[in-house]
Amino acid sequence: MKRYPLMLTFVLASLLLQAQTDTTYWQKSLSGGINFNQTSFSNWSGGGINSVAFGGILGARALYTKGNVSWDNTADLQLGYVKQGGVNRKATDQIFLNSVLGRKIAPKWDLFASATFNTFFARGYVYDADKIPANTGQFLISRFLAPGQLSLAWGVAYKPNDWFSLRVSPFAPKFTFLSDESVRHRIDNGRYVADPRATTFGVVAGKSVRTEWLALQIQAALNRNLSENVNLKVNYLGFANYKTISTDGMDHRLEAVIAAKVSKYISTTFGIIALYDKDYSANWQTQQALTIGLLYNVSTFRKK
Repeated sequence: MKRYPLMLTFVLASLLLQAQTDTTYWQKSLSGGINFNQTSFSNWSGGGINSVAFGGILGARALYTKGNVSWDNTADLQLGYVKQGGVNRKATDQIFLNSVLGRKIAPKWDLFASATFNTFFARGYVYDADKIPANTGQFLISRFLAPGQLSLAWGVAYKPNDWFSLRVSPFAPKFTFLSDESVRHRIDNGRYVADPRATTFGVVAGKSVRTEWLALQIQAALNRNLSENVNLKVNYLGFANYKTISTDGMDHRLEAVIAAKVSKYISTTFGIIALYDKDYSANWQTQQALTIGLLYNVSTFRKK
């Protein structure tokens, strides 16, 4: 499985090299931020626990347009930790990359091919004592490329303006990777149990990749400035395996982020991710984060 990070690094390096060698038709942006929170108590009658929280977020976009051809590449990266009572715990973690190559066939319509990849940076654990074996303290459930997902799609896109797009792909194969067998588990009476024979994240025991060739994918993206200092970004990804749609339904991933600029270098961001995928969980999963911190932003995008 070591070849997958190498392939990903090669693809990103190729995109960066192309962006640097031909700047005439490229528009690029990079935004990053860090946030920090600390609390401490000493003889505090109200009680409490010392804690330190630190997180970082990075967003990048490179858009190539020439004639009827466009190539849009985005990256959304997040990682954050909380330390409470001397114990470090992961708070946010995301690697999400998307690349879309399109050719205009009508004023509001494109033919396109796209690739979407997502995974985690770091190890993820379950800490709830009621859900893990006794006296373990933590239970490993995920890490980089365990799981990881790569989906490819071909189809038609509707782009009525410069801030919204809808893409429908009748053929969209998806590959789910599991690079570490130690994350295999099952849930027994509400508890996580390590099981090397379990099917985890849809990958059966003895395999490191699950391939779903015949599938439908729907993508919707909205990125709009609500005011001079407030931006709203919403991304939706729907996936349906033609073979199992009658029993498993459709997978959904919805991410919404609203960012408000307080000053040149300070911003506040509220984001939520909602995920429904039966290979991951029988229930909806959500992640929510509210941050206030330092912001860095540079862009060569032309204002319209």
